[in-house]
Amino acid sequence: MTARLSRATLADALPRPGVSGPPLVPARTGIVHLGLGAFHRAHQAVLTEDAAAAADDDRWGILGVTQRSARVVDQVAPQDGLYGVLTLDRDREDLRVVAALREAAFPGPPGSGTARVLATVASPDVHVVTLTVTEKGYRLGADGRADLSDEGVLADLAALRGRSDAPARSATGLLVRALDRRRRADAGPLTVVCCDNLTGNGRVLARMVDDLLAATGDDDLRAWVAASVRFPSTMVDRIVPATTAEHRERAQRLLGLRDEALVVGEPFTQWVVEDAFAGPRPAWEKAGATLTADVEPYERAKLRLLNATHSLLAYAGALRGHATIAQAVEDDELRAWATAFTDTDVLPTLEPPDGADLVAYRDSLLRRFANPATGHTTVQVAMDGSVKLPQRLLGTVRDRLAAGAVPEHAALVVAAWMAYVRAASSGALVVAGRGVTLDDPLAGALADAAEGPVEGLADRLLRVEAVFGADLAEHAAFRAAVTSALRSFPVR
Repeated sequence: MTARLSRATLADALPRPGVSGPPLVPARTGIVHLGLGAFHRAHQAVLTEDAAAAADDDRWGILGVTQRSARVVDQVAPQDGLYGVLTLDRDREDLRVVAALREAAFPGPPGSGTARVLATVASPDVHVVTLTVTEKGYRLGADGRADLSDEGVLADLAALRGRSDAPARSATGLLVRALDRRRRADAGPLTVVCCDNLTGNGRVLARMVDDLLAATGDDDLRAWVAASVRFPSTMVDRIVPATTAEHRERAQRLLGLRDEALVVGEPFTQWVVEDAFAGPRPAWEKAGATLTADVEPYERAKLRLLNATHSLLAYAGALRGHATIAQAVEDDELRAWATAFTDTDVLPTLEPPDGADLVAYRDSLLRRFANPATGHTTVQVAMDGSVKLPQRLLGTVRDRLAAGAVPEHAALVVAAWMAYVRAASSGALVVAGRGVTLDDPLAGALADAAEGPVEGLADRLLRVEAVFGADLAEHAAFRAAVTSALRSFPVR
């Protein structure tokens, strides 16, 4: 049987053609990351390792914290925290082994790493906490504030009041417990960096944390956070598809070792970070990150161009039976829809950041989406639409309506989502020979709204206020545009 990746086996395996080893092995943990999924391992961890190597600074090892299960811990722990990033394009295949991850922990029940996480955040060696917990991981209510009725959040707030190391039930609850532990340890200021696709993500996270702290009634902790913790906004971009058995076989052929924690990415990587830190940080700019006073123009362009177009291709592509985003882009009609959507509805709402060519950016996105090597699936991108659409699409809709224009192409994206919701929730959606069910935090409510006569489908789903607010259902012209656009899809 092929040996498994570890520090000992890697030393014996390198050098090998097409494989690069870690440029620096960190000596200390300086970052705690919540949400140790594939995206973080292929994005922030890589840039952090590059930054540390460029600055010859070994302080920035990462404690990665998984959220849903201990699966990732079980993958990386036997490998001494090492894992590979397989970069794929039409004419490129290379593997990089990353050593930025010093350890991993799972804070949930039954066995809990919560105590380890709290103690690490309270260490004076740690200066940064980063998060990639997906949009729904923030447990936000329809008003964009912390959902104080969420059972997991309530359990974590109770643990905070009791100064308990009970297993964490939510990422946001774990974060406020860690902030409390750091204050009591007098470990100094801290920077908390949200790396999820939320508009103004730093401000959203700061407001949510303040909501939770206000609910505890601990005014001293709340005042300390206001004075000592910073929440810079960010924009992140790299396509990171799900790792398949074929990916693992390709990586094993390159490295000569078995890697159970492998992640896959496209060649493109971008990270824009607001330069507003409470203390030391990695020299991310030396790794290609952009440090700026204002992230919003970058963030808006990425959410509205990349993420919204990704969603259109996912919903419309799945409805046509396309298994991957690359297949959807090769569909001439879907590609034309994507171009018309960006040109007619999105670009008029954007200010180019630092003089960037947004049309060229749009074209680059379609080229990236067409990369067949990554295998990004339509169903994977389509999940959690009730959380994603408000962030990616509905700002464009509202801006165009405010300008007196009816965003018919954006209405087509909404209609594609509605048709997907109806097909997936009714059991009628089949992609690549497999039935698809609706994967969404509002799946039950959406299924109820989608059920019934096709004629009223747009009206019923537009009235799901958790997605569309109270305004869009009342806008007759937009409602009519969505109803008309539904005719482009096979809705039964």
